[in-house]
Amino acid sequence: MARDHTVFGRILLRSSREAAFVYAISSAGVVHTLTRACSQGELESCSCDPEKKGTSRDAKGAFDWGGCSDHVDYALRFTQAFIDAKERRQRDARALMNLHNNRAGRKAVKRFMNLECKCHGVSGSCTVRTCWLAMADFRHTGEYLRMKYNGAVQVVMNQYGTGFSRAYRKFKRPTKNDLVYFENSPDYCVRDLESGSAGTGGRVCNRTSRGMDSCEVMCCGRGYDTSRMGRTTKCECKFHWCCAVRCRDCHEVVDVHTCKDQDSATWLGQM
Repeated sequence: MARDHTVFGRILLRSSREAAFVYAISSAGVVHTLTRACSQGELESCSCDPEKKGTSRDAKGAFDWGGCSDHVDYALRFTQAFIDAKERRQRDARALMNLHNNRAGRKAVKRFMNLECKCHGVSGSCTVRTCWLAMADFRHTGEYLRMKYNGAVQVVMNQYGTGFSRAYRKFKRPTKNDLVYFENSPDYCVRDLESGSAGTGGRVCNRTSRGMDSCEVMCCGRGYDTSRMGRTTKCECKFHWCCAVRCRDCHEVVDVHTCKDQDSATWLGQM
């Protein structure tokens, strides 16, 4: 991933926890997509995991390998070679950070591999089990990496320039599964073109929510404006044989809440 203007704007130019998350989730996404493509026979270079054959054991006893185990190890090797190539050429502090977070993202996919089994026997008994390894839905990986984003560790380069040490003693030591970053994040409440922050002024918020989309959180304490807007939606839809769905156009007036921008909030505070 190039360190320039991308779909994320300038935000990736800063070595922040957001950049750490983007590199990790992107790396994980490539692993997941490649693994799925191998299992579905969409690539000539890989298929099901050839190592999963014969018999093995788990907590429930012995089982036979069968079906199509997802070949995640192939995807891990390919993704490492492909995504890490540019960073290995750079060989600077940011490259080491990206390599670490790329690896954390790859490892996150393998963390959620599940052993799935099918029973064989008389009257549904599980005399013989046939099992295979399958990836979990990518949502599990995403939620895990979001948790790692929340607990990302700020680091500094060691004196040899070969690795990291925690920036502050009160921070935990980063493991290979943790996300790491060098720089603090910009203030995302405020529009700042240099850092890439779009700010939250003008963003639509939810007045009744208590989550991240609430006006209290989204507007960063600046308050919000409310306007009434008309909109048209499809309603009273009915299926007509055969084969069409016909709906009415329903018009309604709704309240739309948008965050005040920084200038207007400052002006109001001076009144």
